[in-house]
Amino acid sequence: MSMSLRVVVPPHPLIAHWLTVLRDRETPPPLFATAMTELGRWLTYEALRDWLPDRPVSLLTPQAPCEGRVVDASVPVLAIPVLRGGLGLWQGAQTVLPSCHVAHVGVEVIGGVPEAGAAISCHWYLDDLPEAVGERVGVLVFLPVLARGATLLALLERLSGLGIQGRRLRIITSLASAPGLKAVGERFEDVTIYCACIDQEVDEAGLVLPGFGDAALRLYGTGTPGCLG
Repeated sequence: MSMSLRVVVPPHPLIAHWLTVLRDRETPPPLFATAMTELGRWLTYEALRDWLPDRPVSLLTPQAPCEGRVVDASVPVLAIPVLRGGLGLWQGAQTVLPSCHVAHVGVEVIGGVPEAGAAISCHWYLDDLPEAVGERVGVLVFLPVLARGATLLALLERLSGLGIQGRRLRIITSLASAPGLKAVGERFEDVTIYCACIDQEVDEAGLVLPGFGDAALRLYGTGTPGCLG
C-alpha cells in the first residue's frame, strides 16, 4: 500500500452505532437508510474538520463587537455521489453542506479484479461531471462501500484527467476493505479516505466481509428476489 494513502476511521460512538445498525441483517430498509444518512452526516463532519476553508469576520452581538469565523463561500465545493448507494451518504452530508454543487456518477465495473493486476473495464451509465473544474474547487466523493476498489479506481482515473487530486479531494465511504485500500493505494498517491471501519476480507461476489451486504439493495428494499406484491 502506498505510504501516502491516508485512511481515517474517526473514533466517534455515533459512527460506530450507525455502522452496527447497517451490519445487522434484521435492519429493515427504512432504518438502513437512516443509518446510511447518519453515517454520511458524521463522516462528512469529520472530513471537513481540517479541510473546509473559512475566514474571519467582525460582527456585533446584542452586547458588544465580536470576532468570529465563517465558511468561505468563495471557495466552491463539488459533491460526487456514486450511484446508487452513494445517495444515502450524500443525503446526510447535504445537511452539512447545503450549498454544495452536485455531480452524480454511475459506474458499472465489467473488468478484472484490480488487486490481481487485471485491467479494469467500466461502463459509465451516468457521468454528470463538469467539463472543467477550477483549481480552487474542493471535491468530496460519496462512495457507498470500498470493496475491491474497482469503482473508486475508475472514478479516480476520471478525476485525475480533470486535474482533481491531492489535498482538495476526499473520499467518504461507509466501509472499506483492506484489499480495496491496497488496490487504491498502489495506483494513486495522496488520497484521503474517511470510513466507519476497515474490514479485512472481500468474498468471491465482491462483498466486504463481514460487511453489511449490498448497500444499494438494502437501501432501497430490493434485496428480495422474485415479484413484488
